[in-house]
Amino acid sequence: MSTTTLSARPAIRTGGWDVAQLVLNLLALAGMVALMWAALIYARPASNLSGVEQAAQRIFYIHMGCNFGALAAFLVSLVGSIVYLITRELDWDRVTQASVEVGTLCGIGTTLTGAIWAKPTWNTYWTWDPRLTTVTITLLIYVAYLLFRNGIDNRHTRARFGSIYALFAFLSIPMTYFSARWFRTIHPVVFGGENAEGQGGFAIGPSMGQTVFVAMIAFCLLFSALMIARWRQLRLQDRVEILREELT
Repeated sequence: MSTTTLSARPAIRTGGWDVAQLVLNLLALAGMVALMWAALIYARPASNLSGVEQAAQRIFYIHMGCNFGALAAFLVSLVGSIVYLITRELDWDRVTQASVEVGTLCGIGTTLTGAIWAKPTWNTYWTWDPRLTTVTITLLIYVAYLLFRNGIDNRHTRARFGSIYALFAFLSIPMTYFSARWFRTIHPVVFGGENAEGQGGFAIGPSMGQTVFVAMIAFCLLFSALMIARWRQLRLQDRVEILREELT
Protein backbone atom coordinates (compact mmCIF):
# COMPACT_ATOMS: atom_id res chain seq x y z
CA MET A 1 0.00 0.00 0.00
CA SER A 2 1.62 3.26 -1.11
CA THR A 3 2.03 6.50 0.85
CA THR A 4 0.28 8.37 -1.95
CA THR A 5 -2.76 6.17 -1.62
CA LEU A 6 -2.83 6.63 2.14
CA SER A 7 -2.69 10.43 1.83
CA ALA A 8 -5.41 10.48 -0.80
CA ARG A 9 -7.79 8.42 1.29
CA PRO A 10 -10.35 10.69 3.02
CA ALA A 11 -10.57 10.16 6.77
CA ILE A 12 -14.12 9.23 7.73
CA ARG A 13 -15.28 10.29 11.18
CA THR A 14 -19.03 9.96 11.36
CA GLY A 15 -19.92 10.65 14.99
CA GLY A 16 -19.76 14.44 15.03
CA TRP A 17 -21.06 14.78 11.48
CA ASP A 18 -24.03 12.52 12.25
CA VAL A 19 -25.10 14.86 15.04
CA ALA A 20 -24.51 17.97 12.92
CA GLN A 21 -26.47 16.43 10.06
CA LEU A 22 -29.39 15.58 12.33
CA VAL A 23 -29.48 19.09 13.79
CA LEU A 24 -29.34 20.68 10.33
CA ASN A 25 -32.06 18.38 9.03
CA LEU A 26 -34.35 19.29 11.91
CA LEU A 27 -33.63 23.01 11.51
CA ALA A 28 -34.28 22.80 7.77
CA LEU A 29 -37.57 20.98 8.40
CA ALA A 30 -38.63 23.59 10.96
CA GLY A 31 -37.64 26.36 8.56
CA MET A 32 -39.71 24.92 5.73
CA VAL A 33 -42.75 24.46 8.00
CA ALA A 34 -42.40 28.08 9.15
CA LEU A 35 -42.12 29.22 5.54
CA MET A 36 -45.25 27.35 4.47
CA TRP A 37 -47.20 28.93 7.34
CA ALA A 38 -45.85 32.41 6.60
CA ALA A 39 -46.42 32.14 2.85
CA LEU A 40 -49.93 30.70 3.02
CA ILE A 41 -51.33 32.35 6.15
CA TYR A 42 -49.20 35.14 7.61
CA ALA A 43 -48.27 37.18 4.53
CA ARG A 44 -50.95 39.61 3.42
CA PRO A 45 -52.18 39.18 -0.16
CA ALA A 46 -50.89 41.55 -2.83
CA SER A 47 -53.26 44.51 -3.03
CA ASN A 48 -52.87 44.93 -6.79
CA LEU A 49 -53.87 41.34 -7.59
CA SER A 50 -57.12 39.42 -7.34
CA GLY A 51 -58.51 35.94 -7.86
CA VAL A 52 -56.15 33.41 -9.39
CA GLU A 53 -53.31 35.93 -9.56
CA GLN A 54 -53.52 36.55 -5.83
CA ALA A 55 -53.42 32.83 -5.08
CA ALA A 56 -50.53 32.23 -7.49
CA GLN A 57 -48.59 35.08 -5.91
CA ARG A 58 -48.10 32.93 -2.79
CA ILE A 59 -45.55 30.87 -4.70
CA PHE A 60 -43.41 34.00 -4.88
CA TYR A 61 -41.94 33.11 -1.48
CA ILE A 62 -40.85 29.66 -2.66
CA HIS A 63 -39.49 31.30 -5.79
CA MET A 64 -37.43 33.73 -3.72
CA GLY A 65 -36.34 30.96 -1.36
CA CYS A 66 -35.01 28.94 -4.28
CA ASN A 67 -33.16 32.06 -5.43
CA PHE A 68 -31.50 32.44 -2.03
CA GLY A 69 -30.65 28.74 -1.91
CA ALA A 70 -29.06 28.85 -5.36
CA LEU A 71 -27.10 32.00 -4.53
CA ALA A 72 -25.79 30.46 -1.28
CA ALA A 73 -24.84 27.28 -3.13
CA PHE A 74 -22.95 29.01 -5.93
CA LEU A 75 -21.17 31.29 -3.45
CA VAL A 76 -19.99 28.24 -1.50
CA SER A 77 -18.89 26.57 -4.74
CA LEU A 78 -16.84 29.68 -5.53
CA VAL A 79 -15.15 29.55 -2.12
CA GLY A 80 -14.59 25.81 -2.41
CA SER A 81 -12.95 26.23 -5.82
CA ILE A 82 -10.59 28.94 -4.61
CA VAL A 83 -9.58 27.02 -1.50
CA TYR A 84 -9.00 23.82 -3.48
CA LEU A 85 -6.74 25.58 -5.98
CA ILE A 86 -4.72 26.96 -3.05
CA THR A 87 -4.58 23.86 -0.83
CA ARG A 88 -5.18 20.98 -3.30
CA GLU A 89 -7.31 19.33 -0.61
CA LEU A 90 -9.90 17.12 -2.29
CA ASP A 91 -12.46 17.80 0.41
CA TRP A 92 -12.85 21.31 -0.98
CA ASP A 93 -13.54 19.92 -4.44
CA ARG A 94 -16.23 17.77 -2.86
CA VAL A 95 -17.69 20.90 -1.27
CA THR A 96 -17.72 22.58 -4.68
CA GLN A 97 -19.37 19.64 -6.40
CA ALA A 98 -21.99 19.19 -3.68
CA SER A 99 -22.79 22.92 -3.71
CA VAL A 100 -23.16 23.03 -7.49
CA GLU A 101 -25.49 20.03 -7.45
CA VAL A 102 -27.73 21.55 -4.77
CA GLY A 103 -27.53 24.99 -6.38
CA THR A 104 -28.61 23.55 -9.71
CA LEU A 105 -31.63 21.95 -8.06
CA CYS A 106 -32.51 25.29 -6.46
CA GLY A 107 -32.07 26.99 -9.84
CA ILE A 108 -34.49 24.52 -11.42
CA GLY A 109 -36.90 25.24 -8.56
CA THR A 110 -36.57 28.95 -9.29
CA THR A 111 -37.45 28.38 -12.93
CA LEU A 112 -40.41 26.11 -12.25
CA THR A 113 -41.96 28.31 -9.54
CA GLY A 114 -41.40 31.35 -11.73
CA ALA A 115 -43.26 29.66 -14.57
CA ILE A 116 -46.20 28.82 -12.28
CA TRP A 117 -46.31 32.42 -11.09
CA ALA A 118 -45.98 33.78 -14.65
CA LYS A 119 -48.96 31.94 -16.12
CA PRO A 120 -51.73 33.94 -14.39
CA THR A 121 -49.62 37.10 -14.29
CA TRP A 122 -48.20 37.22 -17.84
CA ASN A 123 -50.65 34.73 -19.40
CA THR A 124 -47.77 32.45 -20.39
CA TYR A 125 -45.48 30.03 -18.62
CA TRP A 126 -42.40 31.23 -20.45
CA THR A 127 -41.12 34.22 -22.36
CA TRP A 128 -37.57 34.95 -23.45
CA ASP A 129 -37.33 37.88 -21.10
CA PRO A 130 -33.71 38.94 -20.28
CA ARG A 131 -33.99 37.64 -16.69
CA LEU A 132 -35.40 34.28 -17.76
CA THR A 133 -32.83 33.96 -20.53
CA THR A 134 -29.86 34.66 -18.25
CA VAL A 135 -31.20 32.23 -15.61
CA THR A 136 -31.39 29.55 -18.30
CA ILE A 137 -27.82 30.29 -19.40
CA THR A 138 -26.59 30.05 -15.80
CA LEU A 139 -28.33 26.72 -15.27
CA LEU A 140 -26.90 25.29 -18.50
CA ILE A 141 -23.40 26.42 -17.50
CA TYR A 142 -23.62 24.59 -14.16
CA VAL A 143 -25.21 21.50 -15.71
CA ALA A 144 -22.26 21.45 -18.13
CA TYR A 145 -19.91 21.58 -15.11
CA LEU A 146 -21.45 18.37 -13.78
CA LEU A 147 -21.35 16.65 -17.17
CA PHE A 148 -17.79 17.64 -18.10
CA ARG A 149 -16.16 16.74 -14.77
CA ASN A 150 -17.73 13.28 -14.84
CA GLY A 151 -15.87 12.61 -18.08
CA ILE A 152 -12.44 12.98 -16.43
CA ASP A 153 -11.01 9.84 -14.79
CA ASN A 154 -8.05 11.18 -12.84
CA ARG A 155 -9.30 12.42 -9.47
CA HIS A 156 -6.98 15.42 -9.09
CA THR A 157 -7.31 16.43 -12.74
CA ARG A 158 -11.08 16.34 -12.33
CA ALA A 159 -10.88 18.47 -9.19
CA ARG A 160 -8.57 21.01 -10.82
CA PHE A 161 -10.75 21.27 -13.92
CA GLY A 162 -13.92 21.53 -11.83
CA SER A 163 -12.49 24.29 -9.63
CA ILE A 164 -11.31 26.40 -12.56
CA TYR A 165 -14.60 25.88 -14.38
CA ALA A 166 -16.64 26.79 -11.28
CA LEU A 167 -14.68 30.05 -10.95
CA PHE A 168 -15.65 31.13 -14.45
CA ALA A 169 -19.20 29.75 -14.10
CA PHE A 170 -19.81 32.08 -11.16
CA LEU A 171 -19.38 35.07 -13.51
CA SER A 172 -22.85 34.28 -14.86
CA ILE A 173 -24.43 35.02 -11.45
CA PRO A 174 -23.92 38.83 -11.53
CA MET A 175 -25.11 38.83 -15.15
CA THR A 176 -28.33 37.12 -14.08
CA TYR A 177 -28.84 39.42 -11.08
CA PHE A 178 -28.37 42.66 -13.02
CA SER A 179 -30.23 41.58 -16.16
CA ALA A 180 -33.53 42.97 -14.82
CA ARG A 181 -31.78 46.28 -14.13
CA TRP A 182 -29.76 46.59 -17.33
CA PHE A 183 -32.39 45.60 -19.91
CA ARG A 184 -35.99 46.34 -20.71
CA THR A 185 -37.83 43.55 -18.95
CA ILE A 186 -41.23 42.57 -17.61
CA HIS A 187 -39.60 40.77 -14.68
CA PRO A 188 -40.08 42.73 -11.44
CA VAL A 189 -37.12 44.12 -9.51
CA VAL A 190 -37.84 43.09 -5.93
CA PHE A 191 -34.78 44.63 -4.28
CA GLY A 192 -32.66 47.63 -5.12
CA GLY A 193 -35.13 49.93 -6.84
CA GLU A 194 -36.96 49.93 -10.11
CA ASN A 195 -35.58 49.65 -13.59
CA ALA A 196 -36.69 52.81 -15.40
CA GLU A 197 -36.72 50.89 -18.68
CA GLY A 198 -38.49 47.87 -17.24
CA GLN A 199 -42.17 47.09 -17.42
CA GLY A 200 -42.30 45.05 -14.22
CA GLY A 201 -42.95 46.73 -10.89
CA PHE A 202 -43.07 45.13 -7.49
CA ALA A 203 -43.37 46.50 -3.98
CA ILE A 204 -43.60 44.42 -0.83
CA GLY A 205 -45.27 45.33 2.45
CA PRO A 206 -44.01 44.48 5.96
CA SER A 207 -45.57 41.02 6.21
CA MET A 208 -44.35 40.11 2.72
CA GLY A 209 -40.84 41.32 3.50
CA GLN A 210 -40.79 39.30 6.71
CA THR A 211 -41.95 36.21 4.84
CA VAL A 212 -39.19 36.70 2.27
CA PHE A 213 -36.71 36.81 5.17
CA VAL A 214 -38.15 33.53 6.50
CA ALA A 215 -37.76 32.07 3.00
CA MET A 216 -34.11 33.13 2.92
CA ILE A 217 -33.37 31.47 6.29
CA ALA A 218 -35.35 28.33 5.48
CA PHE A 219 -33.71 27.73 2.11
CA CYS A 220 -30.22 28.49 3.39
CA LEU A 221 -30.78 25.85 6.08
CA LEU A 222 -32.12 23.45 3.47
CA PHE A 223 -29.12 24.09 1.24
CA SER A 224 -26.73 23.50 4.15
CA ALA A 225 -28.41 20.21 5.09
CA LEU A 226 -28.44 18.91 1.50
CA MET A 227 -24.93 20.11 0.72
CA ILE A 228 -23.35 18.49 3.79
CA ALA A 229 -25.25 15.24 3.17
CA ARG A 230 -24.01 15.16 -0.43
CA TRP A 231 -20.47 16.13 0.63
CA ARG A 232 -20.36 13.21 3.06
CA GLN A 233 -21.64 10.89 0.35
CA LEU A 234 -18.91 12.06 -2.03
CA ARG A 235 -16.25 11.39 0.65
CA LEU A 236 -17.55 7.84 1.02
CA GLN A 237 -17.57 7.36 -2.75
CA ASP A 238 -13.94 8.45 -2.99
CA ARG A 239 -12.97 6.14 -0.15
CA VAL A 240 -14.71 3.18 -1.79
CA GLU A 241 -12.96 3.98 -5.09
CA ILE A 242 -9.55 4.11 -3.39
CA LEU A 243 -10.17 0.81 -1.60
CA ARG A 244 -11.28 -0.76 -4.88
CA GLU A 245 -8.04 0.38 -6.55
CA GLU A 246 -5.98 -1.05 -3.68
CA LEU A 247 -7.61 -4.46 -4.07
CA THR A 248 -7.02 -4.66 -7.82
